[in-house]
Amino acid sequence: MATIDRIYILDGGIAEVEDGSIYSPGINVGVPMTLSCNAYLIRHRGEWLLWDTGIEDELAKHPEGRIIAHGIRGIVRRPIAGQLDEIGVRPRDISTILLSHAHFDHIGNVDLFENARWIAQRAEFEAMFGPEPEEFGYSLQHYRMLKERPYEIVDGDHDIFGDGAVRMIFTPGHTLGHCSLMVRLPRRGAVLLSGDVAHNRENLRHMRVPSFNADQQATVASMAKVVELLRVENAEIWINHDTAESVELPHAPDWID
Repeated sequence: MATIDRIYILDGGIAEVEDGSIYSPGINVGVPMTLSCNAYLIRHRGEWLLWDTGIEDELAKHPEGRIIAHGIRGIVRRPIAGQLDEIGVRPRDISTILLSHAHFDHIGNVDLFENARWIAQRAEFEAMFGPEPEEFGYSLQHYRMLKERPYEIVDGDHDIFGDGAVRMIFTPGHTLGHCSLMVRLPRRGAVLLSGDVAHNRENLRHMRVPSFNADQQATVASMAKVVELLRVENAEIWINHDTAESVELPHAPDWID
């Protein structure tokens, strides 16, 4: 089975909340939490693919950040554009964008990548561009331009290149069309990029469902699907918002292969 060439973990900002129990009802009540927000630059067959785009770079002009949705404050200290420049990649070099879902900390910089097509789950696309995107915690202004760019609609799990190297894994619940991403690295092996199927390892272990998720039962089913997939594929998981785990992984301009 094919592998990607390498992956870069980009710092997509941080999210701060005053009450961590929004991610685990009844647990961490009143406890402030800081969550890592990463984006992932993938090189495969001479192409650049980006999984999620972090919090919008514009927030770097505001050191205190801004509360954007669900009472969550977004803060940006290292703009995505600058990190790409350190690697030697220009936004126009990105040919494909994949989004786990359309919340602000994953979709903030889509307007940087004018040449990229994007691939969307049908359920996510319909919620993003439906009559009431705010119902799902979306802000249409962050991604309105995506509808005018080339895109592909898919249903369920999807092999991006047809060779098993990069696979969208349908993990709905956090949002109606939420996805995770399985990538195969030449040396490290299979890695699942979690999206927001769970916000930290404890929540995944105990199947805790955030209070603002779109579908509680679907969330639990997706967590179970992920746990089984990790077993079958002998894969590790990088949980996007698990700050303690994130700081242990190399970030751009270093890469992982």
